[in-house]
Amino acid sequence: MNITTAPDTLLLASASPRRREILDQMGVRHEVLLVPAPPGEDEPRLAGESPEDYVCRTAREKAQRARAWLRANRPAQQGRAEPPILAADTTVARGDRIFGKPADAAQAAEFLTALSGATHEVLSAVVLDTGSQTLEALSRSEVTFAELTQREIDAYCRTDEPMGKAGAYAIQGRAAMFVRRIEGSHSGIMGLPIYETSLLLRQAGLA
Repeated sequence: MNITTAPDTLLLASASPRRREILDQMGVRHEVLLVPAPPGEDEPRLAGESPEDYVCRTAREKAQRARAWLRANRPAQQGRAEPPILAADTTVARGDRIFGKPADAAQAAEFLTALSGATHEVLSAVVLDTGSQTLEALSRSEVTFAELTQREIDAYCRTDEPMGKAGAYAIQGRAAMFVRRIEGSHSGIMGLPIYETSLLLRQAGLA
């Protein structure tokens, strides 16, 4: 991958096509920076960590890993600023319980059963690392699901949508049929809140 080090090109530390689509929607020129994931459990939660602290920390660590990898593998050219890096993480929470990415269809069904007929939070943290400063923002939204039948849950879990999605659903896909009410940011629920992201870019003088 040819990484552009021009300061006006944002590096997105995420493989999520949804986040790319949202940046395209915003008109933000960007490239994807794929950094090898650390070994072990995917984004483990620390003891006593709240859902808010968890999602902010994991987004921050993504940005830190991306910056460290970039400096080790693509050092900035003399006299040129380091490119800004954008990282984000999204999690679903109901009370203190975090619903991450399901390991399999059975766990996806268990998640959806727990979310059925209830209101849960979707927390999306955004981190912008300019090379000289780190800016952060948190988007908080509420999503209320209708009562789901076992047949609806099983049918949805037979699709590819639940896998790789926090809470085992994608609101921009078939799971939109489950949603009775949203309060907050639709783009944040998708994985990259537009308002908070644009705010950070303005604060950094990039928009």
